Amino acid sequence: MTPSIFTPDGLVGIVFLITIGVTLAGGVITCVSESLIRALSGLALASVGVGGLYYFLNSPFISMMQLLIYVGAVSIVISFGIMLASPEGINKRPSNALTGPIGMSTAALLAGGLITMAVQTHWQPHTKITDGGMYNIGIQLLTNYSMVFELISIVLLIAIIGGLAIARGGRGA
Repeated sequence: MTPSIFTPDGLVGIVFLITIGVTLAGGVITCVSESLIRALSGLALASVGVGGLYYFLNSPFISMMQLLIYVGAVSIVISFGIMLASPEGINKRPSNALTGPIGMSTAALLAGGLITMAVQTHWQPHTKITDGGMYNIGIQLLTNYSMVFELISIVLLIAIIGGLAIARGGRGA
């Protein structure tokens, strides 16, 4: 019996492919946009797609945090930064003619390597499936990953102190 798109598995596969397409489309829009507002919209679209991929990875809490933090908070902060920036330095492009071809060849080489690795790897199904809820994430963060959790908090503290030090200098500095 051949698989059909009208079965539950087929529809889930189609939704997964749409989620991948949304993520890739957002990334492409972000990278090729001339306008910073369009690039920000592409970044938000890519973040929505990544949130959908987290949901497919059986982690609805991480998916919701992705949407709240990146689509909600980070995109709003970047839009405020765009609005507050001086207009003379916003749309500067690199003047080197080799930047585009070198970037495209590097991206093509990386994509080719990843596609080759994905096709040649014998993928095993994941045996342990958890619900991906907040309780399990909290237990893991406070037991197995407590050192990483503390290091992330230290990095965020350093970022806040750095942001305050930059903001203290003022806009003209």
